Amino acid sequence: MDFFPGVGRLGVAFSGGVDSSVLLALAVRDLGRDRVVAVLGVSPSLAADEREAAHAVARFIGVAVVEVTTFEGDRDAYRANGPDRCFHCKDELFTRIADEVVTAYRLDAVAYGENADDAQRPDRPGSRAATQHRVLRPLADAGLDKAAVRRLAREFALPCADKPAAPCLASRIPHFQPVSREKLAQVERAEAALRGLGFQDLRVRHHGDVARIELPPADLVRAVADPLRAEVHKAMLAAGFRFAAVDVAGVQSGAFTLPLVQRA
Repeated sequence: MDFFPGVGRLGVAFSGGVDSSVLLALAVRDLGRDRVVAVLGVSPSLAADEREAAHAVARFIGVAVVEVTTFEGDRDAYRANGPDRCFHCKDELFTRIADEVVTAYRLDAVAYGENADDAQRPDRPGSRAATQHRVLRPLADAGLDKAAVRRLAREFALPCADKPAAPCLASRIPHFQPVSREKLAQVERAEAALRGLGFQDLRVRHHGDVARIELPPADLVRAVADPLRAEVHKAMLAAGFRFAAVDVAGVQSGAFTLPLVQRA
């Protein structure tokens, strides 16, 4: 299958997650590493460990990373944190790529890692920004769903093949509660502390004084039983929260956005 028809030089909007990493590996396989650029958007909504992990995956694939600083936090509509927040974030990213990378690296096109499952979800307004900027979505166009993308990641032996999904830090803040640098930093500290305690797949949702912790069902008992219970509580206090609550529903993709868009 030709994933990139008519493309000579490609920029990949890259996060280090499974989807964009598979897209990057396919681009290198089909076009050659000298014709592919990985572009990483850097802002307060990107956790430091995610940034480091993205560079590590790109090194494994053999492509240098071009970082662009994005300023979605300067946009009133982004800070307002409506259900369309992701649109404003992606619009900022694709605008920066167009302004700073496309001409400098003589790119014919830019692509991003939307898969076929995500293309069917109503809580992905970032795809509208991709359409407006004429950004390609080769995985979705090829009908590759999440399971197929994971299989490809393992075939490529990518270090992120089994990595849990890691949406941006802003996704931890309930809609219509403003996004701020302080809240993003608070969530980042809390999640880093939990990973330091041995948890991998997790979210810390920001509810003012309350940190609502989402973990897979297999980790719930461990998080609320001694000795980790006290360490989890201590970590949330150190991150700036007053209270720590473990959500028995587990990890919930689209927890804030899906109820709003499905109701509309």
